[in-house]
Amino acid sequence: MEERILQIMREVLDDNSIDTSSNQQNCENWDSLHQLSLISELEDEFDVDIEPEEIAEMTSFEKVKDILSTKL
Repeated sequence: MEERILQIMREVLDDNSIDTSSNQQNCENWDSLHQLSLISELEDEFDVDIEPEEIAEMTSFEKVKDILSTKL
């Protein structure tokens, strides 16, 4: 699952340097528009629904992984 999340993040954020330490503060492309695209791709890939309050919490790779883990 981790590698797939990273792959989606790299594609959506157009940044091949994305890794497990990436977050909104250290990733220049991770803005609100990209956040919505990222959520959409993650929902499609993992067949889950992500709630608005969860979207607001998804500010780093670790948070994305943690929230998705609770849904799978």
